[in-house]
Amino acid sequence: MIRLTAHSTDDTRDIARAIAMLVRASDMIVLTGEMGSGKTTFSQYFAHALGVTEPVTSPTFNLLHNYAGGRLQLHHADLYRLERTGELDDLGLTELQEAGGVMLVEWGDVVGDALGTGLIVKLAAPEDVGTEGSVTVRQIEIDWRGMQWETRWDKLRASLSNWSAS
Repeated sequence: MIRLTAHSTDDTRDIARAIAMLVRASDMIVLTGEMGSGKTTFSQYFAHALGVTEPVTSPTFNLLHNYAGGRLQLHHADLYRLERTGELDDLGLTELQEAGGVMLVEWGDVVGDALGTGLIVKLAAPEDVGTEGSVTVRQIEIDWRGMQWETRWDKLRASLSNWSAS
């Protein structure tokens, strides 16, 4: 696991950018964390780092937004409103992922391991960290399931070393 501290939104942007530079077609990035932890902000920075130029918004009500025009097609899902795991199949996330786009999923923890392999990014703004001025400090933990990131893990760790919380 990689543990990071983002002291500003610029740090969060740079962390999202570092991850975006290493993603490949068919990668899954699962964002977890409480309401207000920065999942949508991270998603916006990640999308822009891929080259998406249109506004990136949370797909809370639509559940899924698709963005083309970047280095890779981006499929951005928000599972917060999912009422049953069967709805996950209805979204066709697996098919979109297999078609070669990058899948970015907010609230992925609501379906447990049903999303399969991918990079897990947990964002938190813990009370004991507090704030620095008007900027909330974020704790970010990154882990992976499956084999997608095995060959890139050391490179990812190195690219994120500036924010290492260890």
